[in-house]
Amino acid sequence: MNKRVSLVLIACFILITTGCAIGPDYKRPAIDVPQAFRFDGEGSREVADSEWWKQFDDPVLEKLIVEALANNMSVKIAAANVDRASGILMTTRSAFFPQISYGGIGERSRASKNTINQAVPENPYNSFQAAGSVSWEIDLWGRIRRLSESSKASLYATIEARRGVVLSLITEVASAYIQLRALDEQLRIANETLKTYQESVRIFELQNKYGQVSGMTVQQARSQYETAAAQIPQIEVQIAQTENALSILLGRNPGPIERGVKLSDLKMPPIPAGLPSDLLARRPDVLQAEQNLVSANAQMGAAKALFFPTISLTGSAGWASEELSTLFLGPSKLWSYAGNVTGPIFTGGNILGQFRQSQASREAALFTYQQAVQSAFADTENALISRKKILEQFAAEQRKVAAFREYERLAELQYNGGYTTYLTVLNAQQQLFPAELQAVQANASSFVAVINLYKALGGGWIAKGEALTVPKEAAKAEQATDKGVVVKDEAKKETTSRKPEEKEKN
Repeated sequence: MNKRVSLVLIACFILITTGCAIGPDYKRPAIDVPQAFRFDGEGSREVADSEWWKQFDDPVLEKLIVEALANNMSVKIAAANVDRASGILMTTRSAFFPQISYGGIGERSRASKNTINQAVPENPYNSFQAAGSVSWEIDLWGRIRRLSESSKASLYATIEARRGVVLSLITEVASAYIQLRALDEQLRIANETLKTYQESVRIFELQNKYGQVSGMTVQQARSQYETAAAQIPQIEVQIAQTENALSILLGRNPGPIERGVKLSDLKMPPIPAGLPSDLLARRPDVLQAEQNLVSANAQMGAAKALFFPTISLTGSAGWASEELSTLFLGPSKLWSYAGNVTGPIFTGGNILGQFRQSQASREAALFTYQQAVQSAFADTENALISRKKILEQFAAEQRKVAAFREYERLAELQYNGGYTTYLTVLNAQQQLFPAELQAVQANASSFVAVINLYKALGGGWIAKGEALTVPKEAAKAEQATDKGVVVKDEAKKETTSRKPEEKEKN
């Protein structure tokens, strides 16, 4: 009998390992990839893979990014989602193996004497049982394999989602910090301008007192002073709001933010470059969309397998006795085993409906993937043209500030020489002040444009950022294992190395 059982198990194992998997194998869709970006400049892949935030040469910014990666709530949520997807994969894969369980019963009961069955020798009577059971679904049509394939792809997609959170977090912290330093610089300019205007009002009030200037000149100077004064509260509000937003990114309660290097002293990171095809292997959102397509493709195969019969083996063995003392003696043994085959005949469209749902889901996932690729190309093109044109704008803003400063100097000379009214000086100063504020904002925008370019291109720097998401002393290998296979470590290798013509393996 044991030999027969062994032969049955061996036959089942052969069926499992050699059986076909219903449904199409995954193949990456053909994508129309441009040969080059329209506005690309000089750069290198190595630059795109570097920790670019260190190129600003601001230790405070580096420290803030490290803190954000360790404490940001979105990163922690993304990590928890990866662990959850890992658990789902382990649960799905468990169906490959026999499900073994045990149970025991100890019972004392009394039967009614007025029932039809009078065969109970004792009343009340005892009943004891200890048994183990096993069940195993033979994956002949590949349903479990497709479900496992889908769960694995979902895990990879979740890992890419986590990488996307890291990408966004680093760029958001850097951009917010740059904007904060720009607001600090604008506040400094506004305060210095206000002091200059205040001194002008004081001088003109004295001159008016002794009849040297008219009251209209005093009011013109005072209106100019109040215009500058009204700018300061607005800038201070923006500073507080930016600090609060940055605090949330750092995983803190709203509060003040430490400052480092001045905006004017920050160094510009080198400009990254790459080919459009690089985005298919580097952008987390593109890789996530593709893995969702892989998952939907496998789900369609699992749904198609529902049309075929399900084959499973069940068995149980143990002991049963009326007395506990004789429970484990030879005569108390019991066992049974069976093979079950079940299949659909008529389901009222239930299985067909599930299959059509899976087809539609795969179609939607395909369009989502294609849309993600197109969006990646557009993001990169927008970042490239923005960087180029913002640098041109910044250069023009600097020339404009220089021109207004010279205009103000000449107007003051003419006014002091009696060749023009103070209105000319006032006009020059009124144009210089906003021009200085705009130049600072343009400078900040030039830094943010480079940050957005790194974000659009993706790159190996994301992996370097991921390494900072957990403090070193608490770091653990993030892995989901099944028979010694590290899932998470393999995820990145598979998603970045898969060739366009390669099929997803079962």
